Amino acid sequence: MKSATAPQRRTPRPTRTFAMRFTSTPRGARLARRLVSHRLDAWGHPYASPANETVTLIAAELTANAVRHGHVPGRDFHLSLIEAEDGILRVEVTDTRAERRPVAGPPAQTPAPDGESGRGLLLVDALADDWGVLPRPTGPGKTVWAEYVLPRGRTGHRSPPEK
Repeated sequence: MKSATAPQRRTPRPTRTFAMRFTSTPRGARLARRLVSHRLDAWGHPYASPANETVTLIAAELTANAVRHGHVPGRDFHLSLIEAEDGILRVEVTDTRAERRPVAGPPAQTPAPDGESGRGLLLVDALADDWGVLPRPTGPGKTVWAEYVLPRGRTGHRSPPEK
């Protein structure tokens, strides 16, 4: 069951990781999204694959929320992308604003049909196999994480190049 208040599930040992700090601006969020897609492609999840498209969209929503709702002037946000040995792709976005924690479940107010915001976590909830929020481990703030489980037998990896 997905829940922003559930304790963090123990993540299996990572086989690959990517981590970087970004400016807490729309440009930083855009760059983070592009680098996630690029890194997934380099890891063998091609740009047009369901894994790349889904995890990139999740990362886009989490980074946009970090910029919009977690921004503290002069502070960056941090993104981590982790591929675990059991086929879980995990995105973690950390910002320094502790008092604005997302909540799982239906929004307090339904977004207007023509509204430009209010759907980010609804998308994350629909696309991710699990997600949640944890306190930032090294100071004030929070980490919002989401996991996408690759289907068994279909890792999304490219075949090795023929020689």
